[in-house]
Amino acid sequence: MILLVDVGNTNIVLGVYKGQKYVASWRISTDAKKTSDEYGIQVMQLFAQYNLNPHEVEGIILSSVVPNIMYSLEHMLRKCFKMEPIIVGPGIKTGINIKYDNPREVGADRIVNAVAAHEIYKKSTIIIDFGTATTFCALTKSGNYLGGNIVPGLKISADALFERAAKLPRIELEKPNSIICKNTVNSMQAGIIYGYIGQVEYIVKKMKQEMMALGEDEPFVLATGGLGNLIAKETKTIDKVDPDLTLEGLKIIYQKNKE
Repeated sequence: MILLVDVGNTNIVLGVYKGQKYVASWRISTDAKKTSDEYGIQVMQLFAQYNLNPHEVEGIILSSVVPNIMYSLEHMLRKCFKMEPIIVGPGIKTGINIKYDNPREVGADRIVNAVAAHEIYKKSTIIIDFGTATTFCALTKSGNYLGGNIVPGLKISADALFERAAKLPRIELEKPNSIICKNTVNSMQAGIIYGYIGQVEYIVKKMKQEMMALGEDEPFVLATGGLGNLIAKETKTIDKVDPDLTLEGLKIIYQKNKE
């Protein structure tokens, strides 16, 4: 079994890959205040819930965009599984060429997603990851990671309205039936969600223009992340939603570096 760990600002996604299939995946809250022992108890309980033996884990790979949680997580993994995890970062074999001004600035999650997109889809791709922040990444057919852009995530946008406007409530991210709304909650939901759809469509349009000007075919638009389906249902801009893209990327990078 291989344990795959993707640490985001809001959630930690864990996946267990055995043979040629995933046997379990979980999403737990990212909490820098938790100790390695607290994370260890939580992970062992998840393994027990699925009747998985932690001693059968043969390898671990970890990607993270949250530096201040790494000590606890790495210590937990060494203690619970008696092995050193592969950490996605400089020096790791990925199979893609990063064309960023400073490749070390590219988030591990963006690299992992690009690896998966390149290996699985093998075409010019725009990858949209709907997480705490939403990232847009441009990947050529030959595997050159050109860069992209970063915008506030849906939940950040909703929380900002609640926190900065005295009379506006905290809302659930649900799509109202109309964009002309007759109450405050629906008005906020419509503004955030439909506005976000417009943002996605415009950014993708401009990225396609720039990539095609470089000689690429029209890019395939791939979405992932917790809120990907919410946006994809309302636009024809997104060609496919792949919720397991990051785990697939981790598995591929593990296989490239396991020796």
